[in-house]
Amino acid sequence: MTPKDSTLVAEAKRIPVEPVTYTYTEAFFLFISRDVILYNLGIGATETDLQWVYEGDDEFSAIPTFGVIPQFHASGSVPLGWLPDFNPAKMLHGEQFLSIKAPIPTSGELVSRARLLEVLDKGKAAAVTSVVETRDKSGKLIFENQSTVFGQATESNELRPDRRAATAENAIPKRSPDATVEEKTSPSQAALYRLSGDSNPLHILPEFAAIGGFNKPILHGLCSMGISGKHVFQKFGAYKDIKVRFAGVVYPGETLVTEMWKEGQKVIFTTKVKERDAVVLASAGATLVDDAVKAKL
Repeated sequence: MTPKDSTLVAEAKRIPVEPVTYTYTEAFFLFISRDVILYNLGIGATETDLQWVYEGDDEFSAIPTFGVIPQFHASGSVPLGWLPDFNPAKMLHGEQFLSIKAPIPTSGELVSRARLLEVLDKGKAAAVTSVVETRDKSGKLIFENQSTVFGQATESNELRPDRRAATAENAIPKRSPDATVEEKTSPSQAALYRLSGDSNPLHILPEFAAIGGFNKPILHGLCSMGISGKHVFQKFGAYKDIKVRFAGVVYPGETLVTEMWKEGQKVIFTTKVKERDAVVLASAGATLVDDAVKAKL
């Protein structure tokens, strides 16, 4: 059953959204893809991970969650001013889904087009989901992202359509994890990650973080997603999509623990902050490209 949009939502879907171009061809010496390396470093790659930090490595590549970067500003361009009593300071990033449709270029020019996908009634708040398709200059689809934010309640759908991996609850199996990776973030993690495009002062200015009710600047949710996505890749190999629900905050310097369960072609995972035993990524899962393929590390 496909829920019917309210008049308000139907009109919002007709608001045009301009495409956003992401160019990452800047190089220093030998066509080094600075942006890919910077992203990889921002989610915890180190000097020993040559396939992620050295452009001359035979397997040089972007960590798969790089797919959230070219679309970031396009996703943020979807107008939300039509929401009743709209206050951007009260919008919370709730979920992110990334589908990788083609090999990830390590440099080039990508164009992202965003549109409003759905608005769901959550009682006290509305869950607003936008979808962004990112293509190369030839028109080939490289990434699809779905981003859900929570804001003020509005007249909207009450039923959530089933979009398979994008809406899966990814319930944790009742057994011990098949793999666990623990990684301590750097106190400078947010300062480094923001260079990939998310310059929200919430992640760098203590006084701004205080306005949001935080003791100090917090780590980007998409950075936590990237770190956990890296863990999944290290343990189980390449995946074609990944989805997370942001369940809590991470402070730079804290330790992330990713617990993973392999269920057929899917890896279900959850991520906690070790120091506070607090879940920060929930309902998370990644669909593997090939059950037999392992990442070469």
